[in-house]
Amino acid sequence: MDSKKSIPQYSKVYETLRKHIEQGEYADGDILPSENELCAIHEVARPTVRKALDILTNDGYIKKRQGLGSVVQSKPKGIGILSLSGTTTAVGQQNLITKVIVKPTVQPWPSEFIFKLSEIEKESGCIYFERLRLINNEPIFYDISYLPNLNLPRFTSKNLNNNSLFDTLRENYQIKVTGGEQKIKAILPDKLIQKQLEVDKNTPVVNLQRKIETSRINFNIYSILYCHTEKHELYGRF
Repeated sequence: MDSKKSIPQYSKVYETLRKHIEQGEYADGDILPSENELCAIHEVARPTVRKALDILTNDGYIKKRQGLGSVVQSKPKGIGILSLSGTTTAVGQQNLITKVIVKPTVQPWPSEFIFKLSEIEKESGCIYFERLRLINNEPIFYDISYLPNLNLPRFTSKNLNNNSLFDTLRENYQIKVTGGEQKIKAILPDKLIQKQLEVDKNTPVVNLQRKIETSRINFNIYSILYCHTEKHELYGRF
């Protein structure tokens, strides 16, 4: 369900601190309030604060330094498409525009799919959508995504324009990215990819086929991405 009433206290603390870091309230090298201060601010117990800080550490937002506390670290440079924190986090909202070019719809899986699906995924169908990601108004990613149609109420009505898919799943459905696998190769673009990325037929693009594992059993995020990387680098942290 997408009701936020059921979100654990540590997740609320995590989301607040994450938001403050992403919005620049804390810059690279800044020190977060102490555990005692965070307990007082959020009116929670110390184990709750520690769990929130552990997740921030695992996600790469902070480093714990003895004698200092929780130190904010800068986000990875480049387009971050391989980062588990997602493209929106890695680039920053101010430089990235996400346009939904095919709205989410429920449909059967393709007959020949890029990854092997579980039986429950096959039986439930998928939510299909397409997005175009632009950095500094230049198209960089053409992104085709598939989600299992499993307990995602009202997902097709969610606004994904300029919103992170990972954040939407985490904040509304408590689904968190935990790992994944991917296949990468360079290709020459067909006419559709040429149109979306505004490149000619002789410009190589990077093709990524990704299976992103999550904290929910039998729920994987699948995507096919085409990337024009002439002015940007791909960055990965697994």
